[in-house]
Amino acid sequence: MKRITLFQIVLTVFFAAGGTAAAQNNLPPDVQAMAKKVMMPLVLKVPGMDKVKVIQNLKYTKSDDPNVLMDIYIPPGLAEGVKRPAVIFLHGGAKTDYTPKDWGIYTTWGRLIAASGFVGVTFTHRLEYPNTSLEKAAADVRDAISYVRSNADKYHVDKDRICLSAYSAGGPLLTLALRGDMPFIRCLVGFYSFMDIQQSDYAKTENPEAVKAFSPITYLETDTSKIPPMFLARAGHDEVPTMLDSIDRFVAKALSANVALTLMNHPQGVHGFDNQNDDDRSREIIRGAIEFIRAHLGNENPK
Repeated sequence: MKRITLFQIVLTVFFAAGGTAAAQNNLPPDVQAMAKKVMMPLVLKVPGMDKVKVIQNLKYTKSDDPNVLMDIYIPPGLAEGVKRPAVIFLHGGAKTDYTPKDWGIYTTWGRLIAASGFVGVTFTHRLEYPNTSLEKAAADVRDAISYVRSNADKYHVDKDRICLSAYSAGGPLLTLALRGDMPFIRCLVGFYSFMDIQQSDYAKTENPEAVKAFSPITYLETDTSKIPPMFLARAGHDEVPTMLDSIDRFVAKALSANVALTLMNHPQGVHGFDNQNDDDRSREIIRGAIEFIRAHLGNENPK
């Protein structure tokens, strides 16, 4: 099976890790193997991850999709009234039936960020790469941000110190914070994430205006002073078509526009290296992302 074909299957089928065991067993062996990957934990662990308080399956939007739910990860031992900055995770493109918020990669990111002193927020949204879905997913992201800020007191959140962290096809959703109307979003993180979808398969399903509006690179053509500091993690062996090109062009243009950008590259990293490449460089990049977040949201070291 060719890599590009497998990747397309991965986007639409292998996320069945969230489905029934019977359904998974009916998949081809190579697809079953890929399905297991999303359930693998991060390659970095820190003390306190097992003590994090997790509030699950919150209904954060009016969507009638029963899978569009949110989990919140709260640092252990917080006294009443104590607030911490929040990191909101934006998963890549997958049907909501597969409940991405429940994948091992995101449950461990939630625990890792909470054990590092922040409130972690994972949620399932309606992004289906490359199917027409950008506007629906963006509405879910806006609702998620609104829910977190509206319930800040309940969940120990400092509503004016928020980071968005996007993965893979979730990169286009970072554009919501590039338009100058969310000053409470202090920084952005992208792990192997699309920074320009004008050459991606979205160009075949979405209208040209949406494709341009949801391409982060578009906002380098306007007032870049509105762009929050950014951290990008690049996988040197990323197999997703046009992914590396989109990141590389964004980085070159962002630097020429003097954007506050931090780039960390994993030369041997594959797409999803944070739970696939169990090596020192992966751990270094994950730590680097956390320290970047700490620098821009506040020094919230766990006690």
